[in-house]
Amino acid sequence: MSNLALHASAADRLAASLPVPGLAVTGAVGAGAVPEGAAIVSASFVGALTADFALALADAGFAAEAGGSPEARATAVLRPAFERAAEALRDGVLSDLTDGDAAGVLADPDSAVFEISDGAAPFGWFAVRIREDAGAPVTPSAFIGRLGRIHDVEMALTVEIGRTRMSVRDALSMEPGKVIELDRSAGAPVDVLLNGRKIALGEVVVVDQDYGVRITRILDVAEAPR
Repeated sequence: MSNLALHASAADRLAASLPVPGLAVTGAVGAGAVPEGAAIVSASFVGALTADFALALADAGFAAEAGGSPEARATAVLRPAFERAAEALRDGVLSDLTDGDAAGVLADPDSAVFEISDGAAPFGWFAVRIREDAGAPVTPSAFIGRLGRIHDVEMALTVEIGRTRMSVRDALSMEPGKVIELDRSAGAPVDVLLNGRKIALGEVVVVDQDYGVRITRILDVAEAPR
């Protein structure tokens, strides 16, 4: 697949996974189409291909609603969409998402910039820049070397024992002593999530008076939900 096709595929995947309904890529545009002062979220991808992603947002106010909290950050809310975009580049690792100036990616002539819109107004502009060495064959040793660049990047590991859904009325009626039933039976394995994606199953243990989790199974890529 050509780099141009990879750019377009990454943009289409991201648009389809954004937490706002009705969005789609409306076409490629120049970097000049991005308004000054737009909020920007960016990330890098290291793997068989190496790339930079940047999403300039027309309005970042959607994050509070999509994240279910006024404190929700766009970096957390947009993580699944960036991961979906990265799938277009095959195997690799996506860095943490960061807020800030990614003008270098947006303005680079080697970047492809796509407008994402609901058909009435732009939601944002997604830039993809595949590095110059992207077309070169990547050996296993070179791939491991690239991953070594991000070995010190911290990621959030979460253990989830279960979930439930409730109405706003029930949530507002909660008080100390109330028992909430979860969708997990006693003794069932817990989910182990890395940056929000389930990667393993485990069981809760106690280590020196602290809770811990013993990994019982590592999930294959096909088993892990996106």
